Amino acid sequence: MRSRLFSPLFRCVDLDHPTTLPSHYSCDDIVAAAVRANSGVAPALIRLHFHDCFVRGCDGSVLIDSTMTLNNTAEKDAIPNKPSLRFLDVVDRANAALEAHCPGVVSCADILAFVARDSIVLAGGLGYQVPAGRRDGRISRANETIDLPPPFADAALLVQMFAAKNLTLEDMVVLSGAHTIGVSHCSSFAGVGNRADRLYNFSGSADGVDPSLSKAYAFLLKSICPPNSSQFFPNMTTSMDLITPAKLDNKYYVGLTNNLGLFKSDAALLTNATMKALVGSFVRSEATWKTKFARSMIKMGQIGVLTGTQGEIRRNCKVINPPKATTTAAGVAHGLLTRSASSGSTGVAAN
Repeated sequence: MRSRLFSPLFRCVDLDHPTTLPSHYSCDDIVAAAVRANSGVAPALIRLHFHDCFVRGCDGSVLIDSTMTLNNTAEKDAIPNKPSLRFLDVVDRANAALEAHCPGVVSCADILAFVARDSIVLAGGLGYQVPAGRRDGRISRANETIDLPPPFADAALLVQMFAAKNLTLEDMVVLSGAHTIGVSHCSSFAGVGNRADRLYNFSGSADGVDPSLSKAYAFLLKSICPPNSSQFFPNMTTSMDLITPAKLDNKYYVGLTNNLGLFKSDAALLTNATMKALVGSFVRSEATWKTKFARSMIKMGQIGVLTGTQGEIRRNCKVINPPKATTTAAGVAHGLLTRSASSGSTGVAAN
């Protein structure tokens, strides 16, 4: 049985014996170092948490490797995730550091929630208290990534897919704002014969360009992503937010109102009166969006969680534990589920 999380925030250190864990073993320090080295880390880790939670719930299953011996293709190797999921090595480093000092205590699912929160703070968003105590799942199947909202989704499909995860229309519009940082591969918005195409063969358009897309922006995107880009340039990317691509702010919504949304699913937010009104409110108040974004991230992080004795605490996030591995219920036995003193915990409380 799956249940909601109620434990307070856990920072990746042993707060009962703080001197035993050097500060550089905390999740936020590991993420901060990675973000300093590459600004693309922050959006990648936020997206990784989202892609984990929308498939089988927030159980770390997106991190499990495919297995040739069992003939199983895992989530990370499914079309929606490969090659777009990046910087999984940051999670691996956090996992390895934690296992070295407090083995069998912190789940990979919790690590994903923590590193996403820290990434949000480092990119300019509000910090928030992350409910902890998730357990890791033991199943990862590529075909279940059908639960991920596609870039060609219209308003009705978006509402339906988010509602299936107990997220509201407002949560959907708020969380779409994560597109204010990071990059997308051309296959998510361009290519002849591609259902997500907005540049070359858009249905009902004389010039093949989606009429809801700025002509100047379409011209720029065509210079980056030719019609055959998915075939010959599969790793080509472009920023999702043309205005401030590395800052978590409200410019995604500003861009939407100027026909600069990259995906069909972005433009869809302006086709529904309620969604359009929310977009307008976030254009007018960045602070409102940041507060709502933090709260929606907390809510998303509780989708279908495993708790108590369900699942396991994966020792290596890439593979499920061998049958004889034993784990402690996430942090409870070591008094680790306590409120963090990290800078990432300030801002919005979990409630």
